[in-house]
Amino acid sequence: MLYWLSDVLVQVDVGFGVFRYLTLRIIMSMLTALLLSLFCGPLLIRWLERYQVMHAYSGDRPTAHERKDGTPTMGGVLILLSILAATLSWADLGNRFVWVAIAVTVVFGAVGCMDDRLKVIRGRGLCAHSKFIWLSMASLGFAVWLFTIAATPVETTLILPFIKEFNLQMGIGYIVLAYLVIVGSSNAVNLTDGLDGLAIMPTVLIAAAFAVFAYVAGHATFSEYLNMPFVPGAGELAVFCGAIVGGGVGFLWFNTYPAQVFMGDVGALALGAALGAVAVMVRQEFVLFIMGGLFVAEAVSVIVQVGSFKFTGRRVLLMAPFHHHFEKQGWAEPKIVVRLWIVSMILVLIGLASLKIR
Repeated sequence: MLYWLSDVLVQVDVGFGVFRYLTLRIIMSMLTALLLSLFCGPLLIRWLERYQVMHAYSGDRPTAHERKDGTPTMGGVLILLSILAATLSWADLGNRFVWVAIAVTVVFGAVGCMDDRLKVIRGRGLCAHSKFIWLSMASLGFAVWLFTIAATPVETTLILPFIKEFNLQMGIGYIVLAYLVIVGSSNAVNLTDGLDGLAIMPTVLIAAAFAVFAYVAGHATFSEYLNMPFVPGAGELAVFCGAIVGGGVGFLWFNTYPAQVFMGDVGALALGAALGAVAVMVRQEFVLFIMGGLFVAEAVSVIVQVGSFKFTGRRVLLMAPFHHHFEKQGWAEPKIVVRLWIVSMILVLIGLASLKIR
């Protein structure tokens, strides 16, 4: 909105032309989301407490989590509203990628909101089957949408990190890959969101890294120099990623141990899907797999645990996802969270290294 408004204001004073610069708009998007999140956080927490939107302990978590009963949940609404407000304010709203990112965030947030609301009302959310169907339908719909609006061949080409000459035109296979990345990323972040601050910090780190990838992908000179696919218009996704960073850091202020509010599925599902969609649009699906290695490991730990118990009757871990395994071993929650943040930071740096190592 302000991007378009600058066209009018520049007629009054050429100084307003500074708002056309992408780098400034990325920073402003980040600051806008951060300040909105910090300012609105206490208001949202009081509202959630007033209407008894509270977390209830379930038996699928360590008993130490009983003390978290009564903590407000659905705090992900704070992140999403901050992201949407900042993106709508500072991004070029004529950009097709921006609207895909916004739509993914809203739709997956809506599914998460429905799940969280049912948990509050009746003590249990959507059944696993129904939830998977909703998420799959949304993911497939966005995959088809992205395939339909692809304007250049590179937008449906498979790119591998660290390998210079690998470029595979996927055709209809692009839809399958996009679907798997979006639905997989959404579920993986949701599974990781089990300790105070655990999921949001890696999300912020990955979003910050993808802001760099988006900026480079949308810049003809930089993308050529770094041998990355040039995707016209992808640079605007850096504004969206900046909003995730700002909104996420603001939310962490209230979500750090001991949490004043939980993210809930409304935040986790939406943020995971948003990261997956951005990865698809800037053609860096495998980089997401690297940088989001923590999310991948959490999801795999659940799959292995369930599979092992189903076929052998034995559990591989004391409890899945594996962050609960560490709790069962006696690790303090802050120690688990901070150490996994460090692991995530290392993985993000490895992913960023793929910009140059090709």
